[in-house]
Amino acid sequence: MSGLQILHVSQPVEGGVGRCVADLAEHQHAAGLDVAVAAPPAGHLADDLARAGVPHLPWRAGRSPGLGVAREIASLDALVRRHQPSLVHLHASKAGLAGRLAVRGRRPTVLQPHAWSFEALTGRAVAAAAAWERWASAWTTTVVCVSEDEARTGRRSGVRAPVRVVPNGVDADRLPVAGPQERERARAALGVPHEAALAVCVGRLCPQKGQDLLLEAWPLVRREVPLARLALVGDGPDRDRVRASADRLDGVHVVGAAAASPWYAASDVVVLPSRWEGMALVPLEAAARGRSVVTTDVAGAREAVRPDTGEVVPAGDVEALAAAIVRRLAGVGLADREGAAGAEHVRRHHRLADQLETITAIHQELLHAVRAPSGRGRRSARALPSEEASS
Repeated sequence: MSGLQILHVSQPVEGGVGRCVADLAEHQHAAGLDVAVAAPPAGHLADDLARAGVPHLPWRAGRSPGLGVAREIASLDALVRRHQPSLVHLHASKAGLAGRLAVRGRRPTVLQPHAWSFEALTGRAVAAAAAWERWASAWTTTVVCVSEDEARTGRRSGVRAPVRVVPNGVDADRLPVAGPQERERARAALGVPHEAALAVCVGRLCPQKGQDLLLEAWPLVRREVPLARLALVGDGPDRDRVRASADRLDGVHVVGAAAASPWYAASDVVVLPSRWEGMALVPLEAAARGRSVVTTDVAGAREAVRPDTGEVVPAGDVEALAAAIVRRLAGVGLADREGAAGAEHVRRHHRLADQLETITAIHQELLHAVRAPSGRGRRSARALPSEEASS
């Protein structure tokens, strides 16, 4: 595979980032572009790439920085040298670290943070990570942010690379509105009683997604809605801790790894109590299925969840979270009205096709800029044009 045009690099192979990488690579491959993905060999991403016929270049990398970072940088450098991509698109913090140290601005480099690395840290590590992002701007041709909030956070932290805002999107054809009959069928299949008021939380079981905050809020919900049920859908490093906490509470079911779509269909409200995000996919997916959403005030939340489609509560405010859930489980018709409005909002403003086409257009602009100076050799990545824009 000599002279590869576009190389996507991602350490996450599950969840929202893995889904975004798979969708983008599949779209570009179907459009006839020469595209490949460097990522760890396990997980759903590898399966999705194989089904789409997209070349997968195994890149072994751990989620967190550690002693293996030097090896990860070296192996990614070797992949880039071997396949000679014209453009490298780095997804999330680990690829953003290893990729920019491997490429060092020698070819156009797109960074898509999917939430900034420093938002996941505490103490002195926050300043160190923000300083790295500022410094690495010199090796970043364009930053693609998934929300205006994410772009503002980067600017406030001193990131000076050009920014393009391309909101996350979902495929409404794969996630159609679930009406009353589908809700009942989903509940019967999943073992949810007809009379239960069901809240569903979909996401990786980890500190970012805030399931611990939701479990802390749950007794307040049950006090007001005694028949309320909560389903936690997902797996992750906090599974044992989450299960231990859930076992002490009434009405909580830890589902584990499972398809989210039937749970959206069965739910009355979908809850995502995250501590940080770029723009989470779960609120968009839930809205596409016609469900009201309660989420926390993190990046992208107010762009994805409007006042008529759900509620955004302060991050970390357990009482506000509980009250918002109660309003939807106990209120007559509120959740259904919000679900209908949410489905319309997603279909108008968060179409997956728009997201994929816009990012592909950005890639084509950068590739054209590289090829343009015929006879004078390749320009450096930092010299490439990339205006700041919203889409």
